[in-house]
Amino acid sequence: MNKNYNMQKNSLLVVLLLFLAGMQTNILGQKSSPDLKLWYDAPAANWNEALPIGNGRLGAMVYGIPAEENIQLNEETLWSGGPHRNDNLDAKAILDNIRQLLFDGKYKEAHDMANANIISKLSHGMPYETAGNLRLNFNGHEKYSDFYRELDIENAVARTRYTVDGVTYQREVFTSFTDQVIVIRLTANKKGKISFMAGMDRPSPSVVHVSSHGNNVLSMTGKSSDVKARGVKVPIEGRVKFESRVKIVPDGGTLSSTDSTLSLSEANSAILYVSIATNFVNYNDISADPHQRVSNYLAKAEQKSYQNMLADHSAYYHNYFNRVSLDLGVTDSINNPTDVRIKEFSQGNDPALAALYYQFGRYLLICSSQPGGQPANLQGIWAHELYPRWKSAYTVNINLEMNYWPAEPANLTEMHEPLIQLVKEIAQTGKKTAQDMYGADGWVCHHNTDLWRITGPVDGATWGMWPSGGLWLSQHLWEKYVYSGDKVFLKEIYPVMKGSAEFVLSFLTPEPENGWLIFAPSTSPENRPAHMPNNVNIAYATTMDNQLIFDMLSRTAEAANHLGIDADFVKKLEATIPKLAPNQIGQHAQIQEWIHDWDSPEDKHRHISHLYAMHPSNQFSPYRTPELAEATRNVLIYRGDPSTGWSMNWKINQWARLLDGNHAYQMMNEQIKLVGRPGTSGGGTYPNMLDAHPPFQIDGNFGFTSGLTEMMLQSQDGAIHLIPALPDIWGTGKVSGLRARGGFDIETLEWKDGKVLKAVITSKLGGNCRIRSYNELSLKGNGALDKVKGANKNPFYKVPNIKEPIISKKAKLKGFDVKDTYEYDIETQPGQTIVLIKK
Repeated sequence: MNKNYNMQKNSLLVVLLLFLAGMQTNILGQKSSPDLKLWYDAPAANWNEALPIGNGRLGAMVYGIPAEENIQLNEETLWSGGPHRNDNLDAKAILDNIRQLLFDGKYKEAHDMANANIISKLSHGMPYETAGNLRLNFNGHEKYSDFYRELDIENAVARTRYTVDGVTYQREVFTSFTDQVIVIRLTANKKGKISFMAGMDRPSPSVVHVSSHGNNVLSMTGKSSDVKARGVKVPIEGRVKFESRVKIVPDGGTLSSTDSTLSLSEANSAILYVSIATNFVNYNDISADPHQRVSNYLAKAEQKSYQNMLADHSAYYHNYFNRVSLDLGVTDSINNPTDVRIKEFSQGNDPALAALYYQFGRYLLICSSQPGGQPANLQGIWAHELYPRWKSAYTVNINLEMNYWPAEPANLTEMHEPLIQLVKEIAQTGKKTAQDMYGADGWVCHHNTDLWRITGPVDGATWGMWPSGGLWLSQHLWEKYVYSGDKVFLKEIYPVMKGSAEFVLSFLTPEPENGWLIFAPSTSPENRPAHMPNNVNIAYATTMDNQLIFDMLSRTAEAANHLGIDADFVKKLEATIPKLAPNQIGQHAQIQEWIHDWDSPEDKHRHISHLYAMHPSNQFSPYRTPELAEATRNVLIYRGDPSTGWSMNWKINQWARLLDGNHAYQMMNEQIKLVGRPGTSGGGTYPNMLDAHPPFQIDGNFGFTSGLTEMMLQSQDGAIHLIPALPDIWGTGKVSGLRARGGFDIETLEWKDGKVLKAVITSKLGGNCRIRSYNELSLKGNGALDKVKGANKNPFYKVPNIKEPIISKKAKLKGFDVKDTYEYDIETQPGQTIVLIKK
């Protein structure tokens, strides 16, 4: 009887098992909800079907293959290369020349000059690397039945279950947050049935051996790769040393070994501990002892029982994950395996899958970005190659920022800390880059960085000639502050914001036609006007730069005012802001991407950089700037819905900010589309629910979570807007635990028939709480609410004062309609909770 036959025969049994598993509790008595599980009735056919687990430092992909299990491993600091810089010191001498070429319209010449004199000649950045594979071979398990595997994101545990010859086997795998090892538990429902061979490998020179400390420890040692980028003469030496150890602790049975494998036969059960460590201390220090580190992790883990390790792991995880709950409703689709649900999402109504996708994004952020560690990279913490696509590095012209969009509103502020630390570090390395390359004050970062915090431009002028990466990253410093109001934090990060603003002031130059202060040279990330030669997109005064410059200067001034410091510097910033280039609406009634009206309605490019002002910024608003909102909508329509995965998720956020929930949901239908199987292509979602660019990029998962949050709650436009962009299909629902700017916690938000039913809001800081809703509300216990009068006096709800846009005479604007709203002001005290109900 072959396995395909067994799978078909037992498909109904698998569904039954799902519900039994969902209704049961695990060995610790923890709840295990079926609506918070990814589950499948077949093993992973490839990496894009394996299930991700992680604790911020360690990551693993679990395939769930009965006979030949593969658990692919990662450690967050295992990157190629070592400490180095990549500045091109020729840049300063040609800066004025390249600007003049741009002003003269000689873009190809400027592009060639940038490639020769600005793009790095030393390093184009280092790739993130796999730590290898742990392979477990179970002889005789090729023919199995009753197969089931799951990723339980409620408890951060992966499980596999199947039957061979009447024996039911189960594997339980988790990456311990508290004990810093990967734990694998193998059990069977009959004694003496656990037999397997364990080995390790990695696609790079490394040494695997059985430890001399005993025949139950398997070790693999090695170092990261040397990297020699195209056009670079000398490779950057791989200097990250690592060690991985696997220890098997059996219950019964016989353990034996060869030089490079361990074998266990006829045990009742077994626990495997996987410990990985490197010599990385920080971006400029690799002096740690990986052997000592890996040994310490393993020794401490061995002292605890499996039950205690799992309990501590889950309790730590619950502290973050359980802050937010989401109920959009349940349909019969929940009975299907996750890959089937993904495939059928756009064909029916599966609100529980959208909620699962949302919570999966929060799960991934908890698992790939822990305080004290590295930020989530382009693949979070999961990569199975030595040279992943785009190096799996930190691409800062959208991808790294998107990773952290949900951190504050989705109540994972601690997960934001690794990014904040990265910004602090590149502010240090970028200071020398700004001075040596441009003769500028402050600090600069271009479109890419890595573990070594490089800040020079990489990958060629088409991608790398963009000096605004630091400006965008710095917005996360401000965003983290406006959610908490923590002035101790603001005082700590203000010098970093000021340094980025100082770079702006010294890099600005007047453009020749209007005298506006602009950036040159630069690009509109990765896009080019249709009339430019292929790959030539170098330009000046691109719209995204203008918008980022405005935010950098205005928010730095606001930060100084909140702290009551730096009055003279604030005056300098405020005097510069009116001289910046305004937004422009071009001949096609679109937000212009460039200073000239070069946009084409046929442009389907994945980047929508010039819409930064709508999201994630708040310069545009359907209420305050209806013409700019309409022009934003026109760009989105021209670009179209289908795109790469992360791009579609950015569009979800954009449509939510445009208050169009139905179009945001339409974008979700494009995103939750099964790819990675025969006959599929394009952006969407792999069977394991990871986002497909393609290939896998994790920013799409985080962008989805951000977008759904924006559909339920917004707080960027002068008020807390309740359910601003719900689609008609989600008429009834409930969410708990979201956060709004200004220190407001949305304890509960319920809606029915598209109207707010109840909102429970706690004010941590006090101050005015302005509520915006599409239906009338009253204050429980006190009745009527005060209608708004003038601007919101809460300092965290100050809206930007941008210039009036310049509108082309050829533009035909139809007008932007918004729903009527009710707005109320409620004065709150710190710690006060208010309850709003439908009137």
